[in-house]
Formats: sequence, C-alpha cells, structure tokens
Amino acid sequence: MAAPGAGSARADGRGPGPDDPEPAAAGPPPRPLPRSRPTSFRVPSLGIDAPVTPLRLDANRQLQTPPVDRPELVGWYQGGPTPGESGTAVAVGHRDTRTGPAVFAGLALVRPGKPVEVRRADGRTAVYTVDRVQVFDKAGFPDKEVYGPSGRPELRILTCGGLFSRRTGYTSNVVVFAHLTATK
Repeated sequence: MAAPGAGSARADGRGPGPDDPEPAAAGPPPRPLPRSRPTSFRVPSLGIDAPVTPLRLDANRQLQTPPVDRPELVGWYQGGPTPGESGTAVAVGHRDTRTGPAVFAGLALVRPGKPVEVRRADGRTAVYTVDRVQVFDKAGFPDKEVYGPSGRPELRILTCGGLFSRRTGYTSNVVVFAHLTATK
C-alpha cells in the first residue's frame, strides 16, 4: 500500500487511477487565499458535488445545520475563515434526513490522501487533502481539537455518526481533518 499522498499504481500498471491522490507537491505549501465565500463543495472520491449555504450559530451558540428539507446542501460556518484562508474553515452537512440519505451519507468512507475541493465566489478553488477521519462521541466532543485555531489553512467537515435513536438522534459525529495543498 502506498503512503498517503504518494499515489498508487493501477492493477494494469498504467499509473495512478482517477480516484487516487495526487503525488505530494514538492516545495512550500500554497499561500493562504483572501476571504471569499464558498459556492460549491466537491469530494470526488465519494461522488459529492454540492452547493454551499452559509450558517451561523444559534441562540445556544451551537452551529446551525443546513435546512433538513435541503439534504443536498453543505453548510459553511460564515463566522470563521472561508475555505483557503488561514485558520480552520468548517463545513457541515446531514448524513440523512427523513427522506433518505443526504450529502454526507458516505463521509466516514473518505480516506486520507483524498482531495476535497471548495469553489469560491472569486472563481478560485481551494484544494484540501484529507489527513484523517475520526468519530467522536457527542458527549465528549473535543471542541478545541476540531474548531481550534490553526497556523495554516485547514478544513473540518462534520456530519452525524454512531448509533441513531428517534428520541435523541445520533450519538457521535464524523469529523474529517484536511489541510490546504493547492489552489486553482
């Protein structure tokens, strides 16, 4: 198995496949981008290509979620950095709704080394590489680790996970940790 970011050969020996991560770029990391709201969100390895809606904190200082009647939307926390800016940008989406699977139904399946692309209103695209995926129990959710400041452009993608109860909802959250590796 190849190291994350190193690509891997196809069975036919023709080099990396379309879902394989790009080889790690040599040289310094990309410069952070100026502020510009996100417009679309792609995770090619999962077939996700979704529009983005801005979100705020509610009266209890909890991050809102996209409208339940719009399961295809990805929400972006507009009180934080925009994708590509220095710091930790946050995206959230539903795993499912009463009508069926939602945008992040398969989020827990994304693998380290896979790209996440966020198109911005200024026409640029912030390209992140997945570092890790973790499931955290909601009762002991590590706010500082997930939402805390970062010295580089990073992205956190969150959805529900764990067991589901009609009375209390999901027991956990799936969190994808990624960092900016390119801009287009």
